Amino acid sequence: MFKSLRDRFRRAGKQAEAEIEPQLDLSYEAYRPEEREKGAVVQAKHLENVMWELELALLESDVAMEAVEALKAKLQQRLVGLRVASQGEIAPTIEKALKASLVELLSLESFDPQQLLVRGDGPLVIAFVGVNGTGKTTTIARLAHWLQGQGRSVVLAAADTFRAGAIEQLEIHAKKLGCKFIAHQSGGDPAAVAFDAVAHARAKHRDVVLIDTAGRMQTNANLMDEMAKIQRVAKPDMVLFVGDALAGNDAVEQARKFHATVGIDAVILTKLDVDAKGGAALSIASAIGRPIAFVGIGQDYEDLMPFDAAWIVERIFAA
Repeated sequence: MFKSLRDRFRRAGKQAEAEIEPQLDLSYEAYRPEEREKGAVVQAKHLENVMWELELALLESDVAMEAVEALKAKLQQRLVGLRVASQGEIAPTIEKALKASLVELLSLESFDPQQLLVRGDGPLVIAFVGVNGTGKTTTIARLAHWLQGQGRSVVLAAADTFRAGAIEQLEIHAKKLGCKFIAHQSGGDPAAVAFDAVAHARAKHRDVVLIDTAGRMQTNANLMDEMAKIQRVAKPDMVLFVGDALAGNDAVEQARKFHATVGIDAVILTKLDVDAKGGAALSIASAIGRPIAFVGIGQDYEDLMPFDAAWIVERIFAA
């Protein structure tokens, strides 16, 4: 996971040893005046090559420019003005500062999974959007499994009446999970499916309705209109965008355009376990102002985990 990005980060740290003489005499988060009395002060000019290498590493990993600039600013703020005492720990100290800056960047927007478990007067209704091929339907099944593990009853609504096999795929998941499944015939009205699912959940006192919608490109006006109708009829409490982490900047642009068109509340990133670059994970929240809620890290129902910024950053730097 994130091997390419990790290698570039470490190369930047090694280059810093030639720019800064020598190592910081304190941990990156310490700013006590008495610990600034030893060594030479780190200045912005010492970090110029480091910042350039970092920028290249991030851009080559498909990180959006706004995230690149934000990360550079946070890192420089942590390092400039500190004193250094020896060379050997420069790279590890920069790595610590980089980790802290990454966690801060990824935490600008946050999502509390517990909000999915709050019981109200009716069912919690969640609609899923995204382009084809991102693993949206499988992700819905994984979230259903997670919700069941938290003691919640789930209704699955097959409102993707457009893609061949979509209804059958979700029905298979529903049977495996023991979820109530609501569907109409292929080519039917997706909004009617969503309406019936919500009505069933309300009548049977089910906790959550998960609505699968047709995979669509953000430029497909007809399918976007269809999604707007689903929103009017089913009145979802939350719209989740499912994006493929391997798509990098494309996933960010898709999320940006979906958010502008239908409005999304949070993101689920799939295939994070095989993502060598990490561009989507590092960019998407700051680019659209919406948090990452969950990430897919494998092939099984259990391989959906609530997003944890510190966990992601540790994976970036894992050996």
